[in-house]
Amino acid sequence: MRVLMFGWEFPPHISGGLGTACYGLAKGLNSIGEVEILFVVPRAHGDEDQSMGMLIGANEITLGEKLKNYKAFLKKINLIEIESNIIPYTSPQEYEKIMNAYIAGEKHLIQTILGGKLHFSGGYGNDLFQEISNYAVVAAKIAKMYDFDIIHSHDWLTYPAGIAAKQASGKPLIVHVHATDFDRSGGSVNPGVYDIERRGMHEADKVIAVSNYTRNIVINNYGISPDKVVTVHNAVDSTQTKEEIKASKGISDKIVTFLGRVTLQKGPEYFIEAAYSVLQKMNNVRFVMAGSGELLYRMIHRVAELRIGHKFHFTGFLRSEQVQEMFALSDVYVMPSVSEPFGISPLEALQSNVPVIISRQSGVSEILKNAIKVDFWDIDATADAIYGILNYKGLSNYFKHYGKAEVESLKWDNAAMKVKDIYKSLV
Repeated sequence: MRVLMFGWEFPPHISGGLGTACYGLAKGLNSIGEVEILFVVPRAHGDEDQSMGMLIGANEITLGEKLKNYKAFLKKINLIEIESNIIPYTSPQEYEKIMNAYIAGEKHLIQTILGGKLHFSGGYGNDLFQEISNYAVVAAKIAKMYDFDIIHSHDWLTYPAGIAAKQASGKPLIVHVHATDFDRSGGSVNPGVYDIERRGMHEADKVIAVSNYTRNIVINNYGISPDKVVTVHNAVDSTQTKEEIKASKGISDKIVTFLGRVTLQKGPEYFIEAAYSVLQKMNNVRFVMAGSGELLYRMIHRVAELRIGHKFHFTGFLRSEQVQEMFALSDVYVMPSVSEPFGISPLEALQSNVPVIISRQSGVSEILKNAIKVDFWDIDATADAIYGILNYKGLSNYFKHYGKAEVESLKWDNAAMKVKDIYKSLV
């Protein structure tokens, strides 16, 4: 069975969990056999791991038809006038700022010539919608170049590409929902993003959600039939243990870590307020906020207002190997997400023998038993959990031992088997 799979990012060029999840699933499908992957990304850099299958960069595909044919094609998938500038993890406030700065008359369609190639940054810049539409054009071309049995599109950025490939080939389409705009925006959805998400889900023959939490959003907020939506929980790749990573923190203080995008969705403000409460009871502890995002400077100001800057550290974005080093230094990991479709980072923390505290408003809370679960807004419960793990060795050791044992069973091969069964049901 051959799968034409569309993603937006791929390790080592990633900005969040999407690329990690796509890579893990692709490797799992390759490992269990009988599935061949053609993985397409907007831009291939040349240093990606291709052991899981063939990696195709849309930026390397030569287009042979005339430009006007692409305009006609884009009309069919309702992506003709691209006026919006949006990034996938933006807040309503940041979106408004971007739109206010937008220069009228800059909208454009497909910038290419006969026999030319389309340019892709492969990122999340101001021309994101333009690149999404270009990606759909190239997807139709790729669908005619290769033989395959099924199409699999990851996240809203690639749904138009999946629709285009389906129209060009007649093959069944699966869309994989890693997050929705309801998660990213806190409920203040962007109409343009919502339309793409809804159209992709309705055009798909099957919808995969990364959790039951996300499945319910898909059914209730996008009007998708429950029979069409299947939950396949994410998993985690094996990583080095804390003992294998040589990292020294150079201080005796305990370390409590938040790691993720510093955005409304991830609840960084609740982490800071909980940190303040803990520091009222104990002094030998430091707090780390690892990540970047539009709320970063606001969080820095809040830490200053609370006068806990001497106990707080902001690292900025961490690459994969730096993430593992951060976990190796940590005594507790906290994920206070307001709306988290899944959340792979707690699994990575448990692999590194780090006890985790996660919000009940997360998909990963559905499958993790050996973690402390709190409501994201309950600052007192979060602070009590942090204090308890840091001060009661038996509690910490319990979560280290049983948490690590539990996460070892959450393999991508298991998720891949479920996805493979979905493929078989459609082919």
